[in-house]
Amino acid sequence: MPDALSHRRLSRRGLLAAAGAAGLGALLAGCGKDGGDAAATSAGPTGGPWSFTDDRQQKVDAAARPTRIVAFTGVAAALVDFGLDEQIVGVFGETKKADGSKEPQAGDLDVQQVEILGNAWGEFNLEKYAGLRPELLVTHMYDPGALWYVPDESKAKILPLAPSVAITTARVPMTRPIERYAELAGSLGADLTAKKVTDAKARFTAAAEAVRQAVRANPGIKVMAASGSPDLFYVSNPKVSTDLMYFAELGVDLVVPTKLEQGDYFEALSWENTGKFPADLILLDNRPTALAPKDLAAKPTWAQLPAVKADQVTPWDAVPRFSYAGAAPLLENLATAIRGAKKVTA
Repeated sequence: MPDALSHRRLSRRGLLAAAGAAGLGALLAGCGKDGGDAAATSAGPTGGPWSFTDDRQQKVDAAARPTRIVAFTGVAAALVDFGLDEQIVGVFGETKKADGSKEPQAGDLDVQQVEILGNAWGEFNLEKYAGLRPELLVTHMYDPGALWYVPDESKAKILPLAPSVAITTARVPMTRPIERYAELAGSLGADLTAKKVTDAKARFTAAAEAVRQAVRANPGIKVMAASGSPDLFYVSNPKVSTDLMYFAELGVDLVVPTKLEQGDYFEALSWENTGKFPADLILLDNRPTALAPKDLAAKPTWAQLPAVKADQVTPWDAVPRFSYAGAAPLLENLATAIRGAKKVTA
């Protein structure tokens, strides 16, 4: 979810200078246009017509299934989980760490076999993208019309190069984007009946039940999803964040912030006010853009939180991988954390 630092970035301007290198016009010539409005989703046989209606209610039509797909890294990894592979030719978003290893959201994506167009917010190499001859661009949509990690400053040049698909990843429970990415992968040729996919779905279902059972076995545990920055402590809103919304459906008692920032994703607290919402268990944003526990240790008010004192802080993937394989471990970890938590607040 685009809470804390990421949501603030969503609306920031000037993150990426407009690409204007010599020869770009030639690269742009002859590329496909974005799909128009329509109401149906369908997939044709291999080599036949293909179409898909995304969550903007824009229908993408093609003479054949796209075989050259560029996607936000977490989306690409989800599509791989559902059975796509060689179709993924490029990604954008955090993909590799400084030491060359994969970022967690890359999942089972082979990062050596794809072109990385950008490895951070605001990075999207337009010339490399055009050079890939993309047939489809896929990314999340946290807010209507906002394409996740596609820079506003250059989207007017990016979007004409290939049709785009955006899947809603906020204000709906996590199962919805998972189902939609499965639907997209199936339309692109993935076998959703393959053992890899059905096993992952069974694991997800079992993990969801484990969360329900953990809540029943250890009632009254108040859970807060949060993210830390040098200046502010962000408490995430389970009424907007898709994963937290699903956790709540499973019975998890989540803190609901009361003074929300633009977009309603979170409440931003000064470090002096981090104790505003009592919590027995903290789900802590584990992205590289957020402060890690070792960094938070220097914040006196963090150290005084009851959940921190009780060592009841567990990592949280604030932008989950929307596939059964990606989400199942999150539910398993949540169930374990709730089962092991003690009531430390009044």
